[in-house]
Amino acid sequence: MAESPELVELEIGPVAHGGHCVARHDGRVVFVRHTLPGERVRAVLTDAGPDAKFWRADAVEVLEASPDRVPSAWPAAGPGGVGGGELAHVALPAQRAWKAAVLREQLQRLGRVERDVVVHAAPGDDERGGLAWRTRIDLVTDAQGRAGMRGHRSHDVTALEGMPLAVEDIAELDLFSRRWPVGARLEAVAPVGGDRPLVLVDGVPFDLARRRPDTRPNARTSVREVVVADGVERSYRVAAAGFWQVHREAPATLVSAVLRGIGDVAGATVLDLYSGSGLFTAALADAVGPSGEVVSVEGDARAVRDARRNLHDRTNVELHAGDVARVLSGEQDASSDVVHADVVVLDPPRAGAGRRVLEAVSSLRPERLVYVACDPAALGRDVALLASAGYELVEVDGYDLFPMTHHVEAVATFAR
Repeated sequence: MAESPELVELEIGPVAHGGHCVARHDGRVVFVRHTLPGERVRAVLTDAGPDAKFWRADAVEVLEASPDRVPSAWPAAGPGGVGGGELAHVALPAQRAWKAAVLREQLQRLGRVERDVVVHAAPGDDERGGLAWRTRIDLVTDAQGRAGMRGHRSHDVTALEGMPLAVEDIAELDLFSRRWPVGARLEAVAPVGGDRPLVLVDGVPFDLARRRPDTRPNARTSVREVVVADGVERSYRVAAAGFWQVHREAPATLVSAVLRGIGDVAGATVLDLYSGSGLFTAALADAVGPSGEVVSVEGDARAVRDARRNLHDRTNVELHAGDVARVLSGEQDASSDVVHADVVVLDPPRAGAGRRVLEAVSSLRPERLVYVACDPAALGRDVALLASAGYELVEVDGYDLFPMTHHVEAVATFAR
């Protein structure tokens, strides 16, 4: 007979990076999910090895509730459930306060700067209750071929009846009542701007009407995304299986934030690092004008192909394919020969830009840097690295582009 998980009673302390709060039990730190600061809960220990530096737990019974607690917007993501909705029990304003507290703490602890940070809501999220924002979802199928998601820190698949974070166009695809190949990966994409949704099964386009893979050579594998930022409409063609911001308002929100951060760059040389499919590159090309230049660098081959298509008519863009650090050092794509940049825009992956990239960037002596961060800890570490290179953090704003989760996007501006 399986051993019953241990229940402990905990007084919950402050939030911590990662979607949990901090508590203590018998002198040991416990990271607790599905709770809020100030609550008293009963929690099941999910990772409590005798030699572990800290324990993990899920709150399963609330004895004293926080005023910020609300009925879960996605019960399937609650204790013992799937990942991806760990703050669904938290009121939206409190979710943003939670994320602002994490940003402040990481900037102070890792970046050694004190900043009061505001996390802004994306347009339409309050009206939708923080739901129906994901234009892309990933699912996996269980042993019965039912669509679902894996549990938090688990390989087990839980079948779902719906995914409330997905936009309406995905909800209408009826993905959860069908049976799929066992162990398959499902990707559903509903682009903003008019293209109809697209479903991939193990990377292959799927014909929902005929209930079979679409293996034709001309089967659609990309989508058109339309982004309207600061009154300007731009269109992008991107691979359905490639990277694109998942919140329906994220591309426009971040483009506007980056353009505010760079200021007046007419005639300037702007370096766009980790440039993806060209989301920022196109807007930067417009900002520098015909007398300026944008040099973009991206390491993902699929994104580079999309960028070449999206930027083919931009005569003031120079696009380089390769690892950002190696391109900047001249080890890869020596034709880049980047010797100076007036402004640098960075949108690195979750691990951040890191020492090697930031040393190369600072050697170009740009006047300003605009850094788009998807991880507060990585941003904190890179703030410290930039400070040691002579760049001061002058502004940072958070954007709640992942409601119901602990994830937060930030845009930070630095000056030399």
